[in-house]
Amino acid sequence: MALKTTHPVLGARALNRATLDRQLLLRPAPLGVEEAVAHLVGLQAQNTKPPYYALAARLDGFRPEDLSALMESRRVARIVSLRSTVHTHTARDAVGLRRLVQAGAIDRELKMFRKGLDGVDLDRLTALATAYVEEQPRTPKDLREHLLQEWPDADPLALTIAARCLLLMVQVTPRGLWRRSGQVALTTVRTWFDGPQDEAADLDETVLRYLGAFGPASVKDMQLWCGLTRLRPAFERLRSELLVFRDEQGTELFDLPDAPRPDEDTPAPPRFLPEFDNLLLSHADRTRVVPAEYRTRTWTGNQAHRVFLLDGFLAGLWRLDEAKDRTTLTIEPFARVTRAERAALTAEAERTLRLLAPADVPYDIVTAEVAG
Repeated sequence: MALKTTHPVLGARALNRATLDRQLLLRPAPLGVEEAVAHLVGLQAQNTKPPYYALAARLDGFRPEDLSALMESRRVARIVSLRSTVHTHTARDAVGLRRLVQAGAIDRELKMFRKGLDGVDLDRLTALATAYVEEQPRTPKDLREHLLQEWPDADPLALTIAARCLLLMVQVTPRGLWRRSGQVALTTVRTWFDGPQDEAADLDETVLRYLGAFGPASVKDMQLWCGLTRLRPAFERLRSELLVFRDEQGTELFDLPDAPRPDEDTPAPPRFLPEFDNLLLSHADRTRVVPAEYRTRTWTGNQAHRVFLLDGFLAGLWRLDEAKDRTTLTIEPFARVTRAERAALTAEAERTLRLLAPADVPYDIVTAEVAG
């Protein structure tokens, strides 16, 4: 009779500290920008500023201009990928990860709009759209109007979604550049990048990379992160190479043997994170970072708010108001903060402003009343 294996249990604080370490949030990391984007397996980029805020929270001496320079040199780019949302990826991941996750949330999004594509030949749509955006970068409006000439009775939004889902298109610069961003204009990855453009990322390698950036994690965690389903076989193939734990609810968690798992009492300084930060979107059970009572406090409708961490856990919101003559960073805690916590938040706010605010504009840091 086989003995039942008992896996070590990791509590919420242990998972919190492990995840923060992988996410470069326990201490500013001495990494280059491109290396950090690769390690984090991309940065959420629904809006243009979040990748800069995300890196400012994580990197030692980050300069926003360094990320912009990588975008202009085409070593990183903005593309629809994980969860069928826009991410900033290295050139390698922009192609490989997008091809890997195509069969998940991206194909599901296309199916959602299939009714508006009655009579539309998707192969022809792909060919027409490819030729059009490769001639020169095109705005979504231009692309939609071009496709409507061929299918005037189709739903205009569905045509745009179909092109977004079927083609590997990057948002070309100046879109996403620091303080120089422009409107969305699209071209294909084969036009924008050098090198092979047909190979999908290896699934098993991607599992390992995900664990390196977000572990310890469950199968469902990774499925939520990337938008794919049925990933259990990949984890089973790798089981002998991984450590296995359980959380306090009994869910099986996988991890890399040599990955950091700091003591749960390891200090975690405050961090100011952007809206849609992947730290908050990449686990099925988010209580390792988001206390249950705050689960609904970070969204209004479909818009996420910028959040800050105290002792490693989500503790409130922040906003940055930039006027011509003064910048104001406002901290809105969800609960009362101690004098020491207020001082630590102020110090981190000052570090954030030194990285992101114009050097010639004075700034204020304001702590608002406890958000009700």
